[in-house]
Amino acid sequence: MDLHEEQEVLLSQQPAHLWRRRKLELMQWTEREKQTVAAKRTEIWNDVEVDAELVAALTFLHRAGVRTEFSCAGVSPLDEPIDHSLYAYVTLVQNEAADRFVNFALSKMRSRLLATLETGTGRYDLSSFFIGHNRSFCWWMQYCSRTFHGSKRL
Repeated sequence: MDLHEEQEVLLSQQPAHLWRRRKLELMQWTEREKQTVAAKRTEIWNDVEVDAELVAALTFLHRAGVRTEFSCAGVSPLDEPIDHSLYAYVTLVQNEAADRFVNFALSKMRSRLLATLETGTGRYDLSSFFIGHNRSFCWWMQYCSRTFHGSKRL
């Protein structure tokens, strides 16, 4: 195997019954009618348009030395590429602070967090494990990033 070959390592440890639940939720989600609950809200953060629901989390991560690349709150339920992502997610650039944050978030969010590491690019992908829990994921990301940032100052 080439050392530069892309490999995705699953860091979270959901039990088999939760993976089965997730598969069922995905099938149900694809078949049900999508209704708009609220329009997608974006803000400019560090010269990039991001989902408003993640601005606080991205800010706390930035202050804690964790670099982010991509994010999506996924809170618009329409099945359209611009307005919707099935999963809320945040992509982190791997460094010491990101390593610590991912471990911290896994300890707090447990089964709610799907975390992978792309070894070839040094990127963490953090996303909501459960279908339709995107707002909850955004709240947890804000909670974890705020708590993590606060603990770094001690």
